[in-house]
Amino acid sequence: MSASMPKKANLTEGPIGKNLLLFSLPLLMSNILQSLNGTINSIWVGSYLGESAFAATSNANNILFFLLSLVFGIGMASTILIGQSVGAQNPEQAKRVVGTSALFYASLAVLIALAGFLGSRAILGWMHTPSDAMPPAVAYLQIIFIGIPFMFFYNFIMMVMRGAGDSKTPFYFMILSTALDIVLNPVFIFGLGPLPRLETAGAAVATDIAQFVSLLGLIAHLYRKKYFLRITREDRHLVRFDPQIIASLVKKGSPMGLQMMVVSTSAIAIVNLVNSFGSAAAAAYGAAMQLSSYVQMPAMAIGEPCPPWRHRT
Repeated sequence: MSASMPKKANLTEGPIGKNLLLFSLPLLMSNILQSLNGTINSIWVGSYLGESAFAATSNANNILFFLLSLVFGIGMASTILIGQSVGAQNPEQAKRVVGTSALFYASLAVLIALAGFLGSRAILGWMHTPSDAMPPAVAYLQIIFIGIPFMFFYNFIMMVMRGAGDSKTPFYFMILSTALDIVLNPVFIFGLGPLPRLETAGAAVATDIAQFVSLLGLIAHLYRKKYFLRITREDRHLVRFDPQIIASLVKKGSPMGLQMMVVSTSAIAIVNLVNSFGSAAAAAYGAAMQLSSYVQMPAMAIGEPCPPWRHRT
């Protein structure tokens, strides 16, 4: 069944400056929401659970950023290929890219989730995470890794939509996930009502639930609106490992992923050094990095669809 190309997905016509600005504004607002979410979560963890808990989440998220770097490159490569197909008015090819990318992305997500869950303690030990921050860091990171498949696929769908020229719909669902995360954090951290007190692990549980609910909502929205890149029963044959598309994903995505790995490796090296001064120093560094994320927002909004994990606590 052929898919029809919506007019609003075409960014190849009209003034470049205006199109770029209108497309980038929702990305900028998404970055603001992500950083605001991370800041509020940092306040909950740092103010009420102490510097050890805050140092734990800071160390854990640096590891998460490192492990997601290569996958981020694959996601960006998918965005490029989909954008090229949409720009060429070839929705059938765009769907082929979506089918292969989704399967490839999901496979990588499961592998990274499994490796990260099993290796959380060892990786945190290599980073010289302060001993008082180790237990909450392990608990937080393992729960985050359980939710990695939801997080990956949620961000993959948003990248697909941005590649097709729609940056507004992902922004609306970013509002949903951010609001849920902010509301659920104190519920699971402090154990409100019948729920147990989970402390730093509660922050991870809130994030996983927010990502999962937003993913389901976004998928339901796309199928209800009959989005032109959705995979239907007739398109199931497209969900396969297409060697040509995978080669393009790896060729285009590896340099971007390696660039992100260089950045994340340098960040881990600095955190490794800071950790040697104890939890107080690690917590202070984490707070400073949280503030620095706001400075980078405009450039990231114009240059790339930034993934949410970059602005976590």
